[in-house]
Amino acid sequence: MTKNKDPNKESLAEIAVDPDVLARELALELEIDPLEQIDKDAFSKGLNITQECNEALKMLKGNREERIQGLRVFCEYRDQRSFPFLLPLLDQPCPVERMSAVYALGRNPCPSAVQKLVSLLKTDDNAYVRRATAWSLANYDNQIVLEPLINALKNDVAAVRLWSSSSLAEIGNVSFENAQLAAEQLLISLKIDNESGVRSNCIWSLSRLYEKLNNSFQEIFIDECTKIALFDKEPSVMEEAKTALDSMGMQGFYN
Repeated sequence: MTKNKDPNKESLAEIAVDPDVLARELALELEIDPLEQIDKDAFSKGLNITQECNEALKMLKGNREERIQGLRVFCEYRDQRSFPFLLPLLDQPCPVERMSAVYALGRNPCPSAVQKLVSLLKTDDNAYVRRATAWSLANYDNQIVLEPLINALKNDVAAVRLWSSSSLAEIGNVSFENAQLAAEQLLISLKIDNESGVRSNCIWSLSRLYEKLNNSFQEIFIDECTKIALFDKEPSVMEEAKTALDSMGMQGFYN
């Protein structure tokens, strides 16, 4: 469900097709991660994990500031008692609260949350929330998360594409069919994405999926990595391609 839609803000569909709009969205939304501004030590010093979780469960029933502090604990620790408190927070109007709840549900995978998380990845108007969701869905092996992650890698802002590309390695490893479907988009994005970090992540994910890919696709990936290792203009992408080739026993391909 889309939250607090700004009528003056470009839609996700517009962002997907306009690189200039995408760049502006990324600069505005991802300049500072609000999760980094939460004081994780505000109440937990001197408490053990069980005590922290007990205190955090109480905080999840409090006001917004208390809930955010409680969420910070469940971004770090696993406790299934948090499930009934985390799920309603996905509908909060505050994007920091939604984002924190998403991270917490990545750390504490709850089967009944997967549909809502997929919906947030598709429709939430806040890039922080979508990025958190792309990360969290890697911890859900439900088949329904594959296509939304592929679409996010195709169309979303760079930070969301970055995490979608990594998460596809996890979801792809669930089955041979998933691996092939994920790899097809990862290879396309490797070739056309304009962000070096996304391209590097695509290489990393493809190397993780390599053993599950058919022989012809393995050969295509090796050829692409070889070209990148020899000729790419981005040093970080070149190094990732060399690392991938090394992991596949192809060290001599770029020497």
